Amino acid sequence: MEVKGLHKLSGFPKNKMGKILGYDNDHLKMPNKIIEMGLLPETIFRILYQAPFNGPMYVEFGAEKSRIALREEEGDYIIVEELN
Repeated sequence: MEVKGLHKLSGFPKNKMGKILGYDNDHLKMPNKIIEMGLLPETIFRILYQAPFNGPMYVEFGAEKSRIALREEEGDYIIVEELN
């Protein structure tokens, strides 16, 4: 069942603000680099760019406006909600 407003980062719309709620780590395969890069629960973010053909996404997050690129598979582990 999908709750309205909840998404995975990989399917989140471009240029909308969102908040990280947690991780989908059912199979314990989540890369540690997601946490090491600072994508922690309660972090506010937006997706600036999505490369064509399901390529990497360019994400801006935090008060310092840090920017990183993530593969779509990595974005599948991050549960987010859309902010108004």
